[in-house]
Amino acid sequence: MPISIAAAPDTERFRAYGVRHVDELSRRFAIPEHIARSVKALGAVLPFRVNEYVLSHLIDWDDIPGDPVFQMVFPQSGMLPAEDERRLSALVDDPAARKELRLAVQQIRDGLNPHPSGQKQLNVPTLDGDAVPGLQHKYRETVLYFPGQGQTCHAYCTYCFRWAQFVGDADLRFAAPSPEGLVDYLGRHPEVEDVLVTGGDPMIMSTERLRSHLGPILGAPGVRTVRIGTKSVAYWPQRFVTDTDADDVLRLFEDVVASGRNLAVMAHFTHPRELDSDLARRAVARIRSTGAMVYCQAPLVAHVNDDPRTWSALWRAELAAGAIPYYMFVERDTGPYEYFKVPLARAHDIFRSAYLTLPGLARTVRGPVMSAAPGKVVVDGVAETAQGRVFQLRMLQARDPRLVGRPFQAHYSESAAWLDELRLVGTTPPDIAAALVGVRQPAGGQPA
Repeated sequence: MPISIAAAPDTERFRAYGVRHVDELSRRFAIPEHIARSVKALGAVLPFRVNEYVLSHLIDWDDIPGDPVFQMVFPQSGMLPAEDERRLSALVDDPAARKELRLAVQQIRDGLNPHPSGQKQLNVPTLDGDAVPGLQHKYRETVLYFPGQGQTCHAYCTYCFRWAQFVGDADLRFAAPSPEGLVDYLGRHPEVEDVLVTGGDPMIMSTERLRSHLGPILGAPGVRTVRIGTKSVAYWPQRFVTDTDADDVLRLFEDVVASGRNLAVMAHFTHPRELDSDLARRAVARIRSTGAMVYCQAPLVAHVNDDPRTWSALWRAELAAGAIPYYMFVERDTGPYEYFKVPLARAHDIFRSAYLTLPGLARTVRGPVMSAAPGKVVVDGVAETAQGRVFQLRMLQARDPRLVGRPFQAHYSESAAWLDELRLVGTTPPDIAAALVGVRQPAGGQPA
């Protein structure tokens, strides 16, 4: 199918800003001094990167620091413990304290659970006894692939559960130098039908570079679906509309579809404002014109989108753009988790209240979902039972395929925000209880 929407002539050159540009941004956008100081201090630990499109089109500068997009991209006071923030503030202002600053940064990062849910311990596959770099294989049919040149983003989300990819520590980073290891692994694992190319953001790469990674995947006969995880449609929609190789990337998408594979662009939209942009809607339309599907997912995060009206507006905007609402995730227990977490009880209330407002075609969305060590666990509801009030839970996806679709229950809690804070009911099936390592078991340690 030929590309039917021509790229606009008014191209805008991409430019990224980081911690060293905070003073410049403060002058341009009248950022108060105390906020700028916090950005500098916290930016020593948390990745900070923003671009001109986000600055000029998405942030309401009359509403900082409360503006949700500002919260999404600028490190904020409160994201780290007050003692750590004070320590960092003193050190970043002292040129003679560089060594001490490096040690402090490392100590703080080590305490932020850089790889939640067993990503390093449980998900890294091996070939002939050696780990395959840049791959994760958690679910039988799906492999995650991290191309080395795609391990940055057009802008960084402060709540990102993959923040460790961006801090310059090779020991924390998933990155494949080339697709050879992936191709070898796929050749020995015919059960894999789905490859998710992720990061970072694969769409940060040039089209030529992206093709060098996607092309070999198409040579694996068992692969039926190629997914690309990206925030670019929200943070730099020019990638698909006005960049110099925007048409080229759409032709690449057409080639993937023409090979007989499904191509799914997993677009990360966190707030409806990201789809208020005509450029973002045009980007979605251009992607869809290639035959690719666009699925939308994002976490529920405090200070950004923790109310049902925001989610209702977001899902409706996605549907109107021709995209498919897919997942509301629960914020993972990593990074500035205490700042962003939302208790599961409230998450369920927000999801249900928003879901009730949707037309049928938008009710494709699932949530709230925890992507935890044993698999994806959805909070289906709250029920009153003989054992008291409980969460109705279900394994949407599982490390052990036999658990997929299986329901179970945990005692209701107003404060629990993650799976390991829940207490299973006594009737939990033994195989599910065994899979939920770290979740509190019924009295006596065994299901009744």
